[in-house]
Amino acid sequence: MSTANPRVQIVRSYFAFLTASDIASIIELFADDAYVVSPVLGTMDAGDFFRTLGEASAQNVLTVHRVMSSDDDRVHAAHFTYDWTLAKGGQIEFDGVDVFEFNDDDRIASMKIFYDTHPTREEVGDKYERPTP
Repeated sequence: MSTANPRVQIVRSYFAFLTASDIASIIELFADDAYVVSPVLGTMDAGDFFRTLGEASAQNVLTVHRVMSSDDDRVHAAHFTYDWTLAKGGQIEFDGVDVFEFNDDDRIASMKIFYDTHPTREEVGDKYERPTP
């Protein structure tokens, strides 16, 4: 595990801040025009996404298994397990991968989230669910 790479450290800090429910510090890691692509919420402004996540969460426990870097060091991916306790009750655990793209100022320009949404949709609902006629 390389700890010398500042972008790898930023990715690890992101997960530490999320575990601490420190939304303000997470948002500081992102560029002002950054966005998040979520399999459940779609594409959102990063600040709006994390404020929404903070409001929906009672507790976040994230275990990072590995952080991988692209050849040009602009893109990093992290494989993790998320043990998520919802503010409205209920708990969900899933494995996922977040892909972070950095700008030239070492701030996160975008983050794409990948995980199997089926268990999450069963617990929190499906925003794409259509009413039955």
